Amino acid sequence: MLSPIRPVFRAINKFFYKDKAFVNAVTHITGMAPDNLHLYQLAFTHTSFVRQNLKGNQETNERLEFLGDAILGAVIAEYLFKKYPYKDEGFLTEIRSRMVNRESLNSLAVKVGLNSLIKVDNISGVTRHKFINGNALEALVGAVYLDKGYKDTKDFILKKLVKPHFDLHQLTTTTSNFKSKLIEWAQGQNRSIRFEIVGQKQSGSTTEFTAAVVVDDDIIASGSGLSKKKAEQAAAEKSMEVLKAAGTQLP
Repeated sequence: MLSPIRPVFRAINKFFYKDKAFVNAVTHITGMAPDNLHLYQLAFTHTSFVRQNLKGNQETNERLEFLGDAILGAVIAEYLFKKYPYKDEGFLTEIRSRMVNRESLNSLAVKVGLNSLIKVDNISGVTRHKFINGNALEALVGAVYLDKGYKDTKDFILKKLVKPHFDLHQLTTTTSNFKSKLIEWAQGQNRSIRFEIVGQKQSGSTTEFTAAVVVDDDIIASGSGLSKKKAEQAAAEKSMEVLKAAGTQLP
């Protein structure tokens, strides 16, 4: 007679092996094995995937992203507050902003390998939107917080994200007002320059802007941010990188 316990173990093993690779990936990224696996699966579920593949009112990672954004900002604010005890509020705000802006988080997400875990609708081309990875990273922070609590989340952010991947010396010593520097260069070279908002994307209550730098009627580069000002700064920074690569002397 077949033991009634055997099918239960078979079901458990099937579930375990199905998710083993995912569990290993999350453990590698966070440094901790997940307890509530559903939270982490949800963190990597983009809205487009739910619309395309699932029926009904299914959850996505947007709420976790909202939570993770707040936790990430708080942890980094505390970290900078303690690391730079004599710096003013403006300095701390600027450095935090440069660490947690959309493009920085997107780049960080790719560095830690998070992008390969995201469930997204490949048909609609959503994967080409560059902020999906960074948004998922914030959602992962939210998942860790709900699963492990604040202390472990803080350890994850500092030990796995901030210290290995951010050069604070470079962040604090390089200029942040790229737009002013670029305008200064253009004026010195007697060249016309303007900043244009060329795109705007609404995601819930968040608006992401895309700005382009136009020099002598030629677009040099573009950049994105959660405000027009930040988008222009991002575009200016990329433009300076393009000009430097071409051998241009900049201020």
